[in-house]
Order: sequence, then structure tokens, then C-alpha cells
Amino acid sequence: MIDQTVPAPSVEWLRDARRARLLSVVTLLWLGAESVLGIAAGLGAHSVALIGWGTSALVEAAASLIVVWRFTGSRTGSAHAEERARKAVAVSFWLLAPYLVLHVAHDLDAGHRPLPSLLGIAVTATSAIGMPFLGVAKRRLAVRLRSAATAGEGTQNLMCALLAMGVLAGLALNTAGWWWMDPAMAVLLAAVAAREGHRAWHGHSCRH
Repeated sequence: MIDQTVPAPSVEWLRDARRARLLSVVTLLWLGAESVLGIAAGLGAHSVALIGWGTSALVEAAASLIVVWRFTGSRTGSAHAEERARKAVAVSFWLLAPYLVLHVAHDLDAGHRPLPSLLGIAVTATSAIGMPFLGVAKRRLAVRLRSAATAGEGTQNLMCALLAMGVLAGLALNTAGWWWMDPAMAVLLAAVAAREGHRAWHGHSCRH
């Protein structure tokens, strides 16, 4: 758990706040493209994990928007704004979990089986490689800024990368007939999202 007391805005602190906001804007652009391509690939391949992963990009985008809001204008040095942003990021985690569980149940009931997807493989591979850089950078800034909201957003980016690796593995295993790996990965994504939401709500998002 990090110290959530917002320090007096020094020149260095304000510079880090601008960096956090810029990284969040870059992430928003990335996630917009990632979500559209991921969902399109998932619908084409009947992959619930790929659709869920693409949808999770929208949830991550919400967290990025929250951090942009947090470090804009008079809110930049506000402890109250930090607390509100931290809890809003926690809620963004919780929005994903029930959607994934319901989507898995629907697809299993309908008998959908995921198909190989070259687009899905390309999009998840790109995320698995690139998202860790954003996540680590944000979590380092979070420690200096004492911002659990920024840490939570960074955690979502790291989680996105890990889940992209998992979805990528699931898509590969689909070709070997292990279709059940796809819904299993989606359920795992839901469990991780619920756990991280709890941690972010209580301000524990700077440690794993």
C-alpha cells in the first residue's frame, strides 16, 4: 500500500503529473484501436476470451480517462480528487468481471467454439509486448506522485499484457482442439479483475 498523501506540488511533482497524464492519453489512443480490433477478431472467431479482452480495453480506457481527469487543472494537487479517482478506477475493474462470466455462460450454452484468428493473434501479441512498458512506467510514476489511481491504471495495463499472453496461448491451443482454454481464460480474467478492483478500492494497488 502506498502513502496516498498528496505532496506539495514541487516542480518535479508537477512534471511527473504531466507525464502521467500524457501516458494516459497515449494509452487511450492505443486502447481504442486495440478494443475495436480485438472485438472484431473475437466476433469473427467466436472467441469469448478475445471478445472479453477487447472489451477489457474499454474498461482500461475508462481508467485512463479517470487519471487524465485526476491530473487536469485544479484537481492536480487535490487529495480529494485522488481519493475519488482511486475509487473510480476500482469500479472500472468491477465492471468487467460480471460481463465476462455472463458472456462465457451464453457462449457455452449456445455451443459456440472459438476458431483460429490471425487478427486476434496479431493484436494480442502487440499488446503483450507493448503494454508492460506503459504499465511499469505508470507504476513508477505512481510511487513518486503517491497516486493509487495512477498505480491502478498501471496495474490494468500489466494485467492486459498478461491476459493478452493468456488469450494468445488459448488461441494457439484452439488449433490443437483445446477449445475449453478460451472460456477458462475469460473466467480467469474476470477473477483477476474482481481482485484488482478490491485492491484498488482499499488503496493496495501499488504492490503485487
